[in-house]
Amino acid sequence: MTRWSKIPRRLSLVVVLAVGVLVWAQDDDGPTSSLHVTVVRDSDGKPVKNAQVILHPVNRKGKAAKGEMELKTDPEGHANVDGIPYGTTEVQVLAHGYRTFGDDFSVNQPATEITIKLKLPGSQYSVYESHEDKKAPEQKPQ
Repeated sequence: MTRWSKIPRRLSLVVVLAVGVLVWAQDDDGPTSSLHVTVVRDSDGKPVKNAQVILHPVNRKGKAAKGEMELKTDPEGHANVDGIPYGTTEVQVLAHGYRTFGDDFSVNQPATEITIKLKLPGSQYSVYESHEDKKAPEQKPQ
């Protein structure tokens, strides 16, 4: 037998081992979901392309767990990913010209769809401007 005839056997063994490890790892993590995120403008519902979607799994104690993932939206405002473990996932969205979005979502079914409406930036707060008209009215003791 020549050296070259052993390559298909070795290659098939490596492939079988790799698939076995992947199946074992997935079973160990529990059920996963396909996550479909749609990012649109709040003002008119039009898609926001190239928005950065950041996913942080959250552990049971409410703190960020390992495994952050970053995605970009396509021209229709969609970002999709498979293999998100069931539980709470923090979703952050950053897009040029819009306010940053962040919220926690419960992932507990095989397919999860999330629509995020981005708002335009608000005015900045300045200590050099008067804010007297924006204070809550004082309450008088009774």
